[in-house]
Amino acid sequence: MEYYDKTLVPLDTKIGVLCGGMSSERDVSLRSGKNCYEALLRLGYKNIVLIDVDKNIAENLKNEKIETAFLALHGKYGEDGCIQGLLEILGIPYTGCGVLASSISMNKDITKRVLSLFPEIPLIKSQVLYRKDLPNFSIKLNYPLMIKPVCEGSSIGMVKVEAPENLQEALLYAFKFSSCVLIEEFLNGLSATVGVLDIEDETIATPILAFHTKTEWYDYEAKYTEGLTEFELPAKISDELTQKIKEIAIKTHKAVYAKGLSRVDFLITKDNLPYVLEINTIPGMTNLSDLPAQAKSMGWSFDKLVKIILNSSKINDKQ
Repeated sequence: MEYYDKTLVPLDTKIGVLCGGMSSERDVSLRSGKNCYEALLRLGYKNIVLIDVDKNIAENLKNEKIETAFLALHGKYGEDGCIQGLLEILGIPYTGCGVLASSISMNKDITKRVLSLFPEIPLIKSQVLYRKDLPNFSIKLNYPLMIKPVCEGSSIGMVKVEAPENLQEALLYAFKFSSCVLIEEFLNGLSATVGVLDIEDETIATPILAFHTKTEWYDYEAKYTEGLTEFELPAKISDELTQKIKEIAIKTHKAVYAKGLSRVDFLITKDNLPYVLEINTIPGMTNLSDLPAQAKSMGWSFDKLVKIILNSSKINDKQ
C-alpha cells in the first residue's frame, strides 16, 4: 500500500484549509481546521492559509490565489454541497465528496430515501414531519423515539422522547434548528462508526469504533467532552459481524456517490442487526474525533491521514 504515502499534491501548492463557517458546528470545525493546518505544515506544505469561511469566501479564495481547498467544514454551507459547488464554479479542486453526495448525506430524510433503494442496507423505521404540518400529524411509530433535525450534525437539536406527552416539546425544540425533522424509533444497542476511504482504485473501511457513553445516548456532550465516552476500537463484536458492517459501510458510501472519504454511523442491536443511521461526508478531525482514532488503530499517524485526505482532491473535482 505504498500509494498511501505518495505525495500527489505538490508541496508548493497554495492550499486553503477551509473551516469555521456559519453552521452550528462552527466551533468543532475550527478545531478540525487547526489540526489539519498544523499537519499540513508538518508534511512540508508551507504555502497554506487557514480560512474562516464567511459570506466573502469566493472573494477570499480568489484574493489568496488558492489552488486546492482542504475542507474541514462541518454542517450547513460546508458539508451540504454549497461550498463544493462554489469551488467547482471557481475551478478549485477540493478534498472529499462532491456536490451530489454532500447534499444527499447532509439531509437525513433524503439519505434514508436513497438508501431505502438498497435492501441490503438496514434502516430504522422513521417518518418525517415539516413544521407547517405540526398541528395535523400522527405518529405511526413505536415509542421511545428520537427526534432529529434533518440537516444538523454532531447530534445538535436531537431529543429522545419516552412518551406521547413529551413529543410536542421535543418537536418544538428540534424545529429551532430545522424546518423539517426526522422522527425515528429509538432502539437499544451499541453505537458504532466506520470510516470509508477511496485510495486510488480501492475503497476501504477502517476498523469499527464502538462507543460506551456516560450519557443516555451518544449526544453532543458525549461526543466533545473528554471522559464522557469510552471508545472500543476495534469494536468487540464477531469477525462475521465486523465484515458485514464494513461491507454495508462501503455500500452506503457508494450508494450516495461519496468520494474520497466518509464516515458511516451505525446502531447495532442486541440481536446483532446493524442499522445505518447516517453518513458524514466531512468527518471531524479534532483530538477527540472518530476517524483519526480509527486511522491510529491502523498504524496511521494523524499526518498520514491528512495526506490521504489531501490526495483525494486529485479525484474529486468532478462528480
